[in-house]
Amino acid sequence: MTTNHDAGPTHADLAAHVARWVELFNARDLAALDVLYEPDAVVVPQPGHPVTGADRSAALADFMGLGVPMKAALRQAVVANDIALLVIDWSLTGTGPDGREIDLGGTATDIVRRGADGQWRYVIDNPSGVAS
Repeated sequence: MTTNHDAGPTHADLAAHVARWVELFNARDLAALDVLYEPDAVVVPQPGHPVTGADRSAALADFMGLGVPMKAALRQAVVANDIALLVIDWSLTGTGPDGREIDLGGTATDIVRRGADGQWRYVIDNPSGVAS
């Protein structure tokens, strides 16, 4: 097994993957964002409530619906062959479409897998990390 902790081109590739996710989220391009997930991927929009399929897409759309830009940075990546654990610090800060101030953030713990095409895709997207 090959492991990699925060070094080399794999970390840069994963940081670019996170940046692409943020770019698509901020563009509110749900169809393009969905391509960054495996077909059976899980999103945990609220701690303890994982969703997949159409519910996953709906959860992402709801998150986008807050209408404020996301910022995110890859803090740590641990890679074992074609699977990686990502620790990502993120925030959503601004004024929503309804005029309400939004100030959310956290540390995500995500799992991605590199496909045969070389692209990383989410298997588990857990924006709340270990928060309960």
